[in-house]
Amino acid sequence: MSGENVDKLRRAYDAFSRGDFDTAIEIAHSEIEFVRAGGQSRVTGVQAFRAWMEPDAIEDARIEPLEFRTNGNKVLVRQRTRGRGARSGTELADETWAVWTLDANGLATHLEAFLAHQENEALDAAGLGE
Repeated sequence: MSGENVDKLRRAYDAFSRGDFDTAIEIAHSEIEFVRAGGQSRVTGVQAFRAWMEPDAIEDARIEPLEFRTNGNKVLVRQRTRGRGARSGTELADETWAVWTLDANGLATHLEAFLAHQENEALDAAGLGE
């Protein structure tokens, strides 16, 4: 199942980066919980997660997966996030981490985001830490 989960996530990342949020959201369970990085508020439920995808402060957001590592139903993704400030036009780019938890049907029930310097925390969340 882990290979199938990675394939589903690749398709979701690709759809998100194309701005096809309806396709990107197909990976999400109706009760998904998204724990955003940096202590931001959580996003709960597929409708709220879909609304989070809509551009507001960041335009042309793209998330490029650089590496996938699996551990059972968890997938750790090292990713490059790019975008442009909606008002400032400032280009943004950073590597971040995401840990996806998928159910038996391959739907994401939990997503936790980590900043670049939080690699150890991301590894631990995915059950891949030492």
